[in-house]
Amino acid sequence: MNDQEEDFASMFEASVKARRFDRGQTVEGIIVGFGTKVAFVDVGGKAEAQLDLAEVKDADGNVSVSVGDRIQAIVVSTSGGIVLSCRGVRNAATQRELEDAYRAGLAVEGKVEKVVKGGYEVRIARERAFCPFSQIDIVRTADPAVHERQTYTFRIIEYKNGGKDIVVSRRKHLEEQQRASAEDVRKSIVPGAVLTGRVVSVPEFGAFVDLGGGIQGLLHVSEMGWSRVTSPGEIVAPGDQITVKVLRVDDATQKISLGLKQLLDDPWTKAATTYEVGQVRKGRVTRVAEFGAFVELEPGIEGLAHASTFAPTGRTGGWAKSAPVGLTGAFEILSLDLAQKRIGLALVDEGSSRAAGAASPEGAIVPGAIVTGKVERHEKFGVFVFLSPGRTGLMPFAETGLDRDVDMLKAFPIGSEVEVAVLEVDPTGKRIRLSRKAVAEQRERAELRDYTARSDASSSASLGSMADNLRNALKGR
Repeated sequence: MNDQEEDFASMFEASVKARRFDRGQTVEGIIVGFGTKVAFVDVGGKAEAQLDLAEVKDADGNVSVSVGDRIQAIVVSTSGGIVLSCRGVRNAATQRELEDAYRAGLAVEGKVEKVVKGGYEVRIARERAFCPFSQIDIVRTADPAVHERQTYTFRIIEYKNGGKDIVVSRRKHLEEQQRASAEDVRKSIVPGAVLTGRVVSVPEFGAFVDLGGGIQGLLHVSEMGWSRVTSPGEIVAPGDQITVKVLRVDDATQKISLGLKQLLDDPWTKAATTYEVGQVRKGRVTRVAEFGAFVELEPGIEGLAHASTFAPTGRTGGWAKSAPVGLTGAFEILSLDLAQKRIGLALVDEGSSRAAGAASPEGAIVPGAIVTGKVERHEKFGVFVFLSPGRTGLMPFAETGLDRDVDMLKAFPIGSEVEVAVLEVDPTGKRIRLSRKAVAEQRERAELRDYTARSDASSSASLGSMADNLRNALKGR
């Protein structure tokens, strides 16, 4: 046999050996086609090897390889044809990659499959990992199911038993991102800036908002809306994306104050054209303090009905029963201070002409008028009498019609009704001088006028009869 024949024989023998496969052998091949259940792989033999399609499908059931792709696989059977499996090879490769990522602190991408006890099952490549509830986000998640079927970036925080026990954290990755961007974010947080953030938590006094980079600001409950907000949870919830305005930044304490209502129209800007003294408007009592009741006239517009505008009851704080929280009624506007955003109000009795919107109060308080009021309080110089909401007059002791040695507290108990005459009213209508004694005097004068009028009429009638008789007698002559 010459050299050429020997070379050909060697090549043939090598070729035959290359096409001889054993179970467990690792081979490399090229995808050449697909059947209904298998993929066909050219591994250099007389016939193509077969690979179960299920092994090359991703978590969503889609085939992850194409014709022409080169793959590594293990021979699992040679009986009746070569059957391959790439599961073992892929798993080994994936596990090595995940272990390398764990040791190097690299980020990996994973899909949250479902909620399990204590956390989530996460699919990373073909491996299963576990993410505790506390590690899925920076903020607490009210509904764990919102993360299902979501694809996130994770950090591997535990890798044990050759990849059988893998624990991941999305929170750790987010915190690293925050630290990286914190400096740039802080530069944008200046008074007046309008920023978008995410609500982190909602305590009873407001909401903490993450502005990015882990930097949080406080949105106080008083800055959430122009109308009074009693519960921050009615406005925002953890996880909400909201737009806020930076109100203040304290460089010393790094505290940031935020506002939400500043991005809405202020109802007080239209109050000058809407409200005026003397109007009667519908309102609702929102809260009661020692000094009066706060009344909402419209969202964002509140007035105060001071305790002094309520009729005295003789009991400390007894006025508050007239204005319980939630009461809706008619309120008269007594004063307006738009610069200070203050409106003075007085509750109007239901069924009165003022409650119906009449232009003037019943029993106008003008000099000479006789009105009925309620004793409000006693002072050394006289008795204060409540006449109507916002109108209290003084009855000096000299005008009570009683002697000085009389017990005024017994004569005029607080809360009791008293009939008085109006003596004086200053131009502002705030200082009113009253007299009980003048009531009797006015009535005496009125009775005297009536009596005089009746006497004059009677005399005129008598004189007229005498003249007629004399005239008739003269005619007879």
